[in-house]
Amino acid sequence: MAAGDGCETAAPGPAAPEGTARIGLTAAAAELLRLLRKEHGPLMFHQSGGCCDGSAPMCYPAGEFRTGSSDVLLARLGVEGVREPVDFWMSADQFARWQHTHLTVDVVPGRGSGFSLEAPEGVRFLIRSRLFTEEERAGLSG
Repeated sequence: MAAGDGCETAAPGPAAPEGTARIGLTAAAAELLRLLRKEHGPLMFHQSGGCCDGSAPMCYPAGEFRTGSSDVLLARLGVEGVREPVDFWMSADQFARWQHTHLTVDVVPGRGSGFSLEAPEGVRFLIRSRLFTEEERAGLSG
């Protein structure tokens, strides 16, 4: 994401080489993650459903959601004010459909899932997506 667009860039994970981020965070998402980190400790995301803009990733205490061989670690999100990265996982079958897409984690009003940590705050995390540019695609592995 370009500087000044209100987004923080994720640190590349194993699925994206240095210089190409698969995931970004809006300023609102980063602020909510800082709040949730203070309340719940280290955090993680898992995206297991949805196919397009508007899908809701679930936020859990780190390690609370058990990942396995059917999950892909897309990024280790660096959030200013949060000591450790926030891992963002996605089911492998969903990643197969979204692998050419840049994702931005945002926050919108409304109650999300009862299992996601932000639910009591009256907001929910939301995915916004766009296709990678040709230049970005060239920087992706596999």
